[in-house]
Amino acid sequence: MAEVEWQISDDPVAYEAAVSAMEARVADIRAGRAAELVWLLEHPPLYTAGTSAKAGDLLAPDRFPVYRTGRGGQFTYHGPGQRVAYVMLDLQRRGRDLRAFVHGLEDWTARTLARFNVTGEPRPDRIGIWVDRGGGREDKIAAIGVRVRRWVTYHGLALNVDPDLSHFQGIVPCGIAGPDYGVTSLVDLGLPVSMADVDAALMATFGEVFGKTQAAAAPATPG
Repeated sequence: MAEVEWQISDDPVAYEAAVSAMEARVADIRAGRAAELVWLLEHPPLYTAGTSAKAGDLLAPDRFPVYRTGRGGQFTYHGPGQRVAYVMLDLQRRGRDLRAFVHGLEDWTARTLARFNVTGEPRPDRIGIWVDRGGGREDKIAAIGVRVRRWVTYHGLALNVDPDLSHFQGIVPCGIAGPDYGVTSLVDLGLPVSMADVDAALMATFGEVFGKTQAAAAPATPG
């Protein structure tokens, strides 16, 4: 199997432009014109609504732009300080097992967090990766939402490095509310971690789960 390309965008990428670029790359992967791709980026502040999003979970509809998206899941915030990893893999060549792919994203995220001595874990009744804060409280540190087109994946995960956590107050993140659940980040946990540190950890651990990677130029985005 060919190596997976690894691309990083230094400047924030508009959401619609990112989706258009992903869809073009997915088509090229499916047609055999391009290699599989992991694309790391940040977005300007915005909310996305997955296929299971409930209208009542958008608490502040005028706060940031809201994008309806075909990925799975509910409402999610994206913004500066959050590392978004869009993962475009050909499951036709990887066993055609979507559940295993999602478990792989969870494992990859947990391994990345472990590089910073953070224990992040999935929960059987809740989407994403969670950190036990003690006293029965758990905070979400990463969101996961995927879409598949003709067995090629896109969208992926969003890991909170140092976003403005107050921005999550405009939604019920992933539909999970209550006093025992919140949102955190690496910096919120007391770790002065840079985006470059996180990128290095993501790249180091990705191969442990999905296979080899190679650097490449960032994909072109419309506009």
